[in-house]
Amino acid sequence: MVKVLIVDDEENTRIGLVKLLTQEGYHAEAVANGFEALEYLKKGGIGLVLTDINMPEMNGLVFLQELNQTYPEIKVVMITAYGGVGSYLEAMNQGALEYLHKPVKLRDLRAVLNKTFNPTDSLGNSSALLTGGDHE
Repeated sequence: MVKVLIVDDEENTRIGLVKLLTQEGYHAEAVANGFEALEYLKKGGIGLVLTDINMPEMNGLVFLQELNQTYPEIKVVMITAYGGVGSYLEAMNQGALEYLHKPVKLRDLRAVLNKTFNPTDSLGNSSALLTGGDHE
């Protein structure tokens, strides 16, 4: 089962995303900032991080840099309510897989999860569709 870590200073966002991901068959955990996330990641097992950009203490772009240095194998999706072209370009240049706007729509989240964990073959055919259940 794929484990997803949500990093967001807004409690309602954390709760909502954990609920959505759990309903989709993922194991989801949440923390309030980049420092907590870096500590949590020491436990291992995380396959994807969804992180807000605008957070106090350590913003999402700084967190992304730290994450890439220590855990380059972990995939990252940025989420924000206040995104602009500059932060989008910076996040993508630092290796973020995707950039989603808040409130995150289930349709958009499913698309990102499908693209990330159900790769397509050379003809563009998906090996599986996200329908819930366990995902490895």
